[in-house]
Amino acid sequence: MAEKLILPTEVKVCATCSFWDGERQVDPEAMVVVVGEECQGECLVTETSKSSLHHMSCEEACLWEDVVPDELADPKPAS
Repeated sequence: MAEKLILPTEVKVCATCSFWDGERQVDPEAMVVVVGEECQGECLVTETSKSSLHHMSCEEACLWEDVVPDELADPKPAS
């Protein structure tokens, strides 16, 4: 079983960036991101493979942006 990491959304690593396309879960109430310890994904800005724990300060081309859970990004219209 792979180890899971729980990261506050404020931590500026790839897993907490909206431009990172990797396997993760975002808890909308606690505002944490849960990823596998060795999780890889694609940076949609640089179009390269990045570790979930890759720190944004390592990249000049990084456009890090807070990840927002789908439930908060697309509020349901009032009836």
